[in-house]
Amino acid sequence: MNTLPSALSGDLRQVAWQMIRAALEAVEPAAAVKNYFDSRPDLVSQIKTTPGQLIVVGAGKAGAPMAEAIEEIFGDQITTGHVIVKYGYVSEKSKIENPRPKGQSKIHIVEAGHPVPDEAGLRAAQEIVSLLQETGPDDTIICLISGGGSALLTLPAEPLTLSDLQAATTALLAAGATINQVNTLRKHLSAVKGGRLAQIAAPASVYALILSDVVGDPLEVIASGPTVPDPTTFADAWAIVEQFQLQRTLPEAVIRRLRAGLAAEVSDTPKPGDLIFERVHNIIIGSNRLAAQAAVKAAQQAGFEARLLTTFLEGEAREVGKVIAALAKGLARDEGPLPRPACLVLGGETTVTLQGHGRGGRNQEMALAAALALAGWSNLLITCFGTDGSDGPTDAAGAFADGQTVGRAQAIGLAPVEYLQRNDAYNFFAALDDLILTGPTNTNVNDLTFILAW
Repeated sequence: MNTLPSALSGDLRQVAWQMIRAALEAVEPAAAVKNYFDSRPDLVSQIKTTPGQLIVVGAGKAGAPMAEAIEEIFGDQITTGHVIVKYGYVSEKSKIENPRPKGQSKIHIVEAGHPVPDEAGLRAAQEIVSLLQETGPDDTIICLISGGGSALLTLPAEPLTLSDLQAATTALLAAGATINQVNTLRKHLSAVKGGRLAQIAAPASVYALILSDVVGDPLEVIASGPTVPDPTTFADAWAIVEQFQLQRTLPEAVIRRLRAGLAAEVSDTPKPGDLIFERVHNIIIGSNRLAAQAAVKAAQQAGFEARLLTTFLEGEAREVGKVIAALAKGLARDEGPLPRPACLVLGGETTVTLQGHGRGGRNQEMALAAALALAGWSNLLITCFGTDGSDGPTDAAGAFADGQTVGRAQAIGLAPVEYLQRNDAYNFFAALDDLILTGPTNTNVNDLTFILAW
């Protein structure tokens, strides 16, 4: 076994925090935007000399810093803009009151609901559509897309209502549907998702800058692909309804819409090869892999043998937690791929099937399941967190777990299994002061899990 560096002989959580900070810095949205345009001076020049309007639109948790970067690059060239972010994800620099004093930002930042859409998001999406409907072939659209964009950019296909979309989203999330499945259904209930935003903007030139929050970075899934050809169909959407037996749970208007699509009574989303995409450019400027690689480097700098194991971590959170614990035990017994002190980094996004009425998120639930599997083991630390800073409907990004977590909980009268059964990991870890609290990070590239063994 390798000797643990003396600097690490204290709290190993400090190492985990170093890795968290490094991961988030690697996908800082403003820097990602600037790095892209720094690599494309020809494109900057082309946009600055365009004879038409330059309009900035977008949706996602990273929208505010991305918009700030666009302002710095293009300044007075910008005609106007509208970007939707999650409540609390607006920096003071970005928060522009309306009407705006002369000389201030031309990009209006609007806060709205996530993961369940609300009226603020609906009104903001209507404003974006109004802007794009007035564009022509000489105009340029910069579209800023990041995690959370699917819920934030909400405009129901007629005659659906916002309440229909809210009910559909809630039902899918409660059933444990993956983000790919949720977004497949969303695209077929929307007037802007699944390539329809590009359809509205045509024939203007569109440059979509995308921070990926979906495993594998499929463009058509990220934020439900508003500027991307959609390969999914109404048949795919209906198959998801049947898989989760939602025929009686979803609003009747949603069921009617899907059945109309199956019967070709309403048009499907625009598909690959459609001419509306000829002037659309979709560019990924940040991803889970970039964040994970930065975390690996930080662990190595701290004296660990570190490796990125995967960025495709998916599945039911409490089951994945057991797998994470098994990997940790393997490292502790020197059965893993690395000598100790060792660190494995995993990226992706798990799901939670609600069984109780507690408070938590997928990362906290995964950490609690891992803690139960690790009870009594020493010299191990597991860190599970969401890069957006909010895991589920909580103010925590995730949680820490180790072999002493269960014992410490029982010593103060907590029953870990009961907390897991009722999906109440937040209150469990809050009582132990083991929550990861970063506050809003203004970015979102899925989740990261660190396994530290020493």
